[in-house]
Amino acid sequence: MAAGFKTAEPLEYHRSFLKENCRPDGRELGEFRPTTLNISSISTADGSALVKIGNTTLICGIKAELTMPPCDAPNKGYIVPNVDLPPLCSSKFRPGPPGEQAQAASQFIADVIESSDLINMEELCIEKSKLCWVLYCDIMCLDYDGNLLDACIIVLLAALKNAQLPEVTINKETDLAEVDIQKKKALKINRHPVGSSFAVFDDSIIIVDPTAEEESLSTALLTVVTDEEDRLCAVHKPGGTSLSGEKLQHCINRAITRNKEISKLVGKVIESTKTAK
Repeated sequence: MAAGFKTAEPLEYHRSFLKENCRPDGRELGEFRPTTLNISSISTADGSALVKIGNTTLICGIKAELTMPPCDAPNKGYIVPNVDLPPLCSSKFRPGPPGEQAQAASQFIADVIESSDLINMEELCIEKSKLCWVLYCDIMCLDYDGNLLDACIIVLLAALKNAQLPEVTINKETDLAEVDIQKKKALKINRHPVGSSFAVFDDSIIIVDPTAEEESLSTALLTVVTDEEDRLCAVHKPGGTSLSGEKLQHCINRAITRNKEISKLVGKVIESTKTAK
């Protein structure tokens, strides 16, 4: 009977739970799904990680390449994030070039990298106007069940913290780059941005970490990104109903708490791999 009601009237089915301050999967309105993290998932990458938030599963691989610095920033390297949503992760995605959601996610991640000061791009420069690192960060979704952006930020942060770059010098006589793969060092991560996504039901009820079904039934979606010093890095709200200042502040406060939880998880996983070595 319940399955039939859910299929015929999905919104009413969810409302019957929300008015009791809970959700169909048993969570409270402000409760995130279990989050698990693995690093060094791809042996051929310079850094990698895999994250699961509920059923949503993403993997990130980082490949570092040497190139010339951009003309407008001759003393900086750069990071190129790319989010891939292949058909294997959900029936809602089709084969072919990146869809609108994948492109929007890639741009959002690029904006977070810049606004949060995640990495000092000058440290990716080897020699001004001559040589720098470019980090290609490929994020692929293996299983899509909502809350893509939170998972993207976590898996990117963990992969960057896992990355190791070889030592590079420029030979003064030949003017050529010399790479020493025996000497590798970790990237210096300045900030730890963490995203918290929310869905709004009936213009008033706010839930955290929405599933794909909850996202499709909501009247608005919101992602708040904060760093470890409780600073606001980004707010992403692609249309939908408006939120009052009070409700927005509630979301920011929840995002600050979430940052501490995820920063602790990332730190624990990174530390466990060091101990294993």
